[in-house]
Amino acid sequence: YPVLHIDFNNEDYTQENGLQLILDTKLSMLEAIYGKGEVEISPSARFSGIIERAYKQTGLPVAILIDEYDKPLLQTFDKPELHESNRATLKAFYSVLKTMDRCIKFALLTGVTKFSKVSVFSDLNNLEDISMVKNYVSLCGITEEELHTYFTDGIKALAESCDMTVEEAYAKMKKQYDGYHFRENSVGIYNPFSVLNALKNNEFKDYWFSTGTPTLLAKVMQDCNFSLTRLQDEKASADVLGSLDTMRTNPIPLLYQSGYLTIVDYNEEFREYSLDFPNDEVEKGFINYLVRDYTESGEKSSVFGINKFISDIRKGDAEGMMKRMAAFFAGNDYRVIGDMEIYFQNSMYLLMKLMGFYVNVEEPTSDGRMDMVISTSDYIYIVEIKLDKSAEEAMQQIKEKDYAAKYALDPRKRFLIGVNFSTTTRKIEKWLIEQP
Repeated sequence: YPVLHIDFNNEDYTQENGLQLILDTKLSMLEAIYGKGEVEISPSARFSGIIERAYKQTGLPVAILIDEYDKPLLQTFDKPELHESNRATLKAFYSVLKTMDRCIKFALLTGVTKFSKVSVFSDLNNLEDISMVKNYVSLCGITEEELHTYFTDGIKALAESCDMTVEEAYAKMKKQYDGYHFRENSVGIYNPFSVLNALKNNEFKDYWFSTGTPTLLAKVMQDCNFSLTRLQDEKASADVLGSLDTMRTNPIPLLYQSGYLTIVDYNEEFREYSLDFPNDEVEKGFINYLVRDYTESGEKSSVFGINKFISDIRKGDAEGMMKRMAAFFAGNDYRVIGDMEIYFQNSMYLLMKLMGFYVNVEEPTSDGRMDMVISTSDYIYIVEIKLDKSAEEAMQQIKEKDYAAKYALDPRKRFLIGVNFSTTTRKIEKWLIEQP
């Protein structure tokens, strides 16, 4: 069958008429093969003519492959007029798949996200969404069985290079790159890009996240005052996961469709999916990217000197740790938009996630305050963080509720730390440190 391939990836659609120019280039390449009709001017008319001529010239129906169909829409999401112009152009362009159905054998459209049929595909009723169809869950990735069947030599070489046993290499591969689920009770999928790069380089690294950054995601979450604590144990219906129509008020569909969250459980009674990060690569990359919006400067997004911060924690320098924690909140007045309590919660969530990659951090509760316990092999930090109250009140609560009692027989050195965060200054206002 003749194949018509159009790839929308690696292009810039943020300029006026950018999509028109790129479509002209893509279609001209196909017209060089199948010819062009004199009256075909619009992209949709030219595409229709190409399909018909390819069918007539070969005597066979055509196969159509469209990569990154949604790229012109995602790049212009924060430019409403250009976004709407691109949507209208693509809607007319893709409608050809219906009008030329008699000449088409097969069509496959891939994209990072799924825009509803109302917004892009309203003229089509012959498309089947296979995003969550059981027969296709392993179409775009590597399964556990495939990893053990086809990549044994590569895993052995990787293990040797990393001074691991083969079993340890498989376990790290799973923790680092596995975990994608595209429907309930489905086989887990490894990220093929990351797996193949790890085997090629004989090294475990965050390969997938380095290929792009979630700029749109960060903006959407900030604009709608999204609480990052929802990222794990988030629940959503299939309808919500399958549509971006509510993206301006709820970023969960975008997070799921773009691979930052995946399905981890399903409640059949309520037809509700539970979501979480798929693996370490995604979680660490995403948290490290988001923290840039919560630190004093982009250059300090190396996790606000995370190496020095963790070093302070590990060597028992509670004062140094608090000074670095205070720096984490400094200078954000020009970056932060929206509710200050959400900002405080998000900042603490990121801070604890970052620490959790290196030391043990017990998850906090949040009802206008934050409390947490940080532990290393030698030290235990019991921290109570108040919001718009006082460090003295925080310390008093630690003592009144005797948070340290459960560690009374623990030989490790303990620190009690009371902290107050001010929503007025958007900074840690004061802290107190004591040793029981």
